Amino acid sequence: MLPIETLITFFSASVLLGLAPGPDNIFVLTQSALRGKSAGIVVTLGLCTGLIVHSTAVALGVAVIFQTSAMAFSVLKFIGAGYLAYLAWRDFRASAEKIQSKANGETRLRKLYGRGIIMNITNPKVSIFFLAFLPQFANPSRGPVWLQIMMLGGLFIVATILVFGSIALLAGTLGEWLNRSERVQNVLHKVTGAVLLGLALKLVTAER
Repeated sequence: MLPIETLITFFSASVLLGLAPGPDNIFVLTQSALRGKSAGIVVTLGLCTGLIVHSTAVALGVAVIFQTSAMAFSVLKFIGAGYLAYLAWRDFRASAEKIQSKANGETRLRKLYGRGIIMNITNPKVSIFFLAFLPQFANPSRGPVWLQIMMLGGLFIVATILVFGSIALLAGTLGEWLNRSERVQNVLHKVTGAVLLGLALKLVTAER
């Protein structure tokens, strides 16, 4: 078992990293403002499900592939960038009427959850980051390293849920007020599309 001091330091660092502007928390922010608090929370859970995949990849040594293989890194990042560009295209084409029908209906939470998962696991930078970050806090003298990595990954997910969940609630509250106007709804869709397209371009130009 890792000492409590190490866990507190790791958790604090994880919270600060969650607060730093990045593709994931920006995605939660835009989806919450556009589709409501519940959408932001579901997207957060999807992103955190992706983090489970990355934590497992690091624990099992699979994540090192994206650090050593330029082809694997490029293939995954192009898939991720393509998916973000697709989401941007959908938002550019959306109308206020479509937003209202979703708001009055079910908001397609299952789709939003899936979007969070896909967006996270198709970003090889996350695997490489975890590969560099998590092992710093592991100690071979305190038990199996893979188990410690999974524990640290779980703690990182808790920090992410707290930070991203707060972002979702705040942005969702603001979005409820803004979405009363059809004109504002259309603008929000265009802004969201622009943000997603920017994230896609950032990912496609990312290097290991």
